[in-house]
Amino acid sequence: MSSIPVEPRPLTDLESEVVTKLLSAGGTGAGEYLMQIPYTQVVATWGVGSPSVDLVVLPGPQQAVDSADGIFANGAVTDSNGAPVGELILWVANGWLSGIEYAWYTDDRPRILPDPVQIEIL
Repeated sequence: MSSIPVEPRPLTDLESEVVTKLLSAGGTGAGEYLMQIPYTQVVATWGVGSPSVDLVVLPGPQQAVDSADGIFANGAVTDSNGAPVGELILWVANGWLSGIEYAWYTDDRPRILPDPVQIEIL
């Protein structure tokens, strides 16, 4: 799917909470990626109304993380009954946060990211 550019904007509270939750499992570089959150902006969506977004980290005191490009963290998303309804993926590139992907297993595409309590880190 191609990205649709949007006017750059700061992360919403929900986007910040989801990224924080995905980074909560720790791992090499997780703390450094957490420090990037306040400087991160959404620059594109993955389709009209999609909660999946491309990210850019603005210059600031944070440093690029020495980690491989690709998936840094992911989590299973469940509904209120504990049934699996999707997966969240945190993408990184060149040591910077680069995307939040919400892959859903249901017929209806979600319009917003899930509440962090619905995310189980994989």
